[in-house]
Amino acid sequence: MQAIVQLHNVIKDYPLGKISVRALHGVDLTIEKGEFTAIAGPSGSGKTTLLNLIGCVDVPTSGSVVVADKHIEKLNDHERTQLRLHHLGFIFQSFNLVQVLNVFQNVEFPLLLQGNLTKGERRTRVEKIIERVGLTPQMKQRPNELSGGQRQRVAIARALITEPQIVMADEPTANLDSKTGESIVDLMRHMNEENQTTFIFSTHDSRVTKHARRLITLEDGLITQQTQESAA
Repeated sequence: MQAIVQLHNVIKDYPLGKISVRALHGVDLTIEKGEFTAIAGPSGSGKTTLLNLIGCVDVPTSGSVVVADKHIEKLNDHERTQLRLHHLGFIFQSFNLVQVLNVFQNVEFPLLLQGNLTKGERRTRVEKIIERVGLTPQMKQRPNELSGGQRQRVAIARALITEPQIVMADEPTANLDSKTGESIVDLMRHMNEENQTTFIFSTHDSRVTKHARRLITLEDGLITQQTQESAA
């Protein structure tokens, strides 16, 4: 299999007044294309920091982070923005939908930022992905007219609309009840199987981690355990 994410001896420090706080302590990690991986651990364990590095939102203090064959610590801000826009998708626990836009417009938005499709091509792709997440009847509704589960489905559609290599999901079920949360993870796993899109999501919910094919446990900025689902 092809490695799509590689971290080598990654350290991340954050300044706090006159001192610095170490969020990651020399992490080594390889994630292969098509994996469906959960990063678990308590609050403050370094999960979000790790996702921010893989998501090209931040750079390591030291060590190397390679995403889609790019060393992110060697890229400038514009180059990292382009990497995020064209290769990565993001799903947030707070959904991060634009309240004044309807479902169609929210999903279409990343394609407008890319600017390389015609209006007709965008419409075809958006309608197809909205149908796949089961929201065609809600296409013209705004986020405040949707349930939490429906809003997260919009967020998943928006993350997948650019056909990214990697989708990052930071606590994607945190604001959902357990049944809806499990259905959201089921949907992500189905799309992972269908498209071989790499999914990396963080969670502290054991009811959700059971759906992952690979579970990475973080504690105090260190990987303490990794478990892999055996092949069927």
